[in-house]
Amino acid sequence: MQGFYAILLLVVSNVFMTLAWYGHLKMKQQFSWFESLPLIGVILFSWGIAFFEYCFQVPANRMGFRENGGPFNLIQLKVIQEVITLVVFIAFSTIAFKGESFKWNHALACLLLVAAVYLVFKK
Repeated sequence: MQGFYAILLLVVSNVFMTLAWYGHLKMKQQFSWFESLPLIGVILFSWGIAFFEYCFQVPANRMGFRENGGPFNLIQLKVIQEVITLVVFIAFSTIAFKGESFKWNHALACLLLVAAVYLVFKK
């Protein structure tokens, strides 16, 4: 169960991370006040969102890490996080940026990352 909660927290963390890293690109298109922000303002805005990313990421890693009683070793945690990042990003970019399309080579790259998850759990 601890592994499930760690993964759930990683998903929430990655939603905030994706918003912090890429949300400003969409906001620039939608809000004139945001477009006029200087780069430092955009950075501070993104840092404000990233704060919440860390509020979920740090507990997820602590909870999921084997040496803290969780089910995952460090490499497994990182690979799980990367796959979650990719899935969240694909969903975000498909929903928020209609001009971005998901192509066959993107799908193949995703399958290779899923293969990486399989391999990292292999004994």
